[in-house]
Amino acid sequence: MTDSGSETLELRDNAACRRYFAKFERIVGNLRAVAALDRPDDAESFGALQLDVIEGYLKALSNSFEALSTKYLLTGTLGKAVSSALEIDRTDSGFPVFRELLQMANDLSQVDHHLGSLPSRDVLKQEMVQHILQKREKPRDLQYAMSQRVYYEMLRDRNLFLAQNHPQLVWLGKDKPVDTSKRRRYFVHWAVYDSSQNLPVLYQMMMEDSSDRALSTDEFRWPKVQTHLLAQSLSDLKLLTIARGFDKDFPDLHPKFLRRVHVGPMYSHTFTRQQGPLREILAEASGAPGLDWTMSWSVETLLSKKTEQKAAGIFGKVETEVFHIDPYDTASQEAGVTHLERSIILPHRPYQVLIDKDFSSLRNVRKYVVAADGSVMTGA
Repeated sequence: MTDSGSETLELRDNAACRRYFAKFERIVGNLRAVAALDRPDDAESFGALQLDVIEGYLKALSNSFEALSTKYLLTGTLGKAVSSALEIDRTDSGFPVFRELLQMANDLSQVDHHLGSLPSRDVLKQEMVQHILQKREKPRDLQYAMSQRVYYEMLRDRNLFLAQNHPQLVWLGKDKPVDTSKRRRYFVHWAVYDSSQNLPVLYQMMMEDSSDRALSTDEFRWPKVQTHLLAQSLSDLKLLTIARGFDKDFPDLHPKFLRRVHVGPMYSHTFTRQQGPLREILAEASGAPGLDWTMSWSVETLLSKKTEQKAAGIFGKVETEVFHIDPYDTASQEAGVTHLERSIILPHRPYQVLIDKDFSSLRNVRKYVVAADGSVMTGA
């Protein structure tokens, strides 16, 4: 491994690269169980729909990491001829840097060209067998060509988590019968790979549509909505800021619910630098393969509590959302949300260290423990 700076790390050693991707494969698998356990019970949770959406993004994230693991399958084994290496953010996220996702999107746009220039799998296998029989050595160049072939096939055939995963619209039907306006209700979801934090971030919104024309068939409003939401998908922006901006820019769309899920950071004694209690926990828990990590999982939720009519122009009025933020909850006020839930996922060994140390800064953080058999349970 070669340190490329104080914040990033290039994995140039093949064994280290394999361990990194194997660790992430296990962690992402655990996240699906955490998402099921962490499903909110508030009135606007929309039941199974939210869970299905989150699981879909986690599966796409898993596909992207599997594709990257194939792309870098032979890292450190081909000498200077192929010097590329996976670069990860070792201090703020533990995930691959944003550039890796951008390059994947670029590769996806040219996937047909690359597959057309590479021999088929069958041809590559035959050439590898001939090389081994004739030269009595590993066919490194052919193995690399095969890894790239498989990588581009994955990009072509699988649903991937990219730098931007554009908003998708789900119709929830009309509003309650007591509402004479019978507004259409939509659930919108999208996701980004945050460039400032090198982390996947998932977004969900429920809105009411008071326009005469359905948003799903409106070729004027829907493209503008998508562009607006992606432009505002920045972790530095509070949910309250995002919701108010949307409410102002789209007078006939009324955001009633907005949720943001931060996936990560991931901390590992082997691959990342961490400070505070986590450093001590992971250092003491290190030694057993696959047990020296923790993953953060935080959920921000903003709910509308009522609407107000405000003047618009000389004679007009516009409906404006008033969002609920507890004035007595300092953390929620600072974050600009109705609810803020912070969680960590960790194996049983570092969890036991955490319990023994009883760090005050982690007492109010929800714990999810991965048991020895791979099951996930809620910790104390």
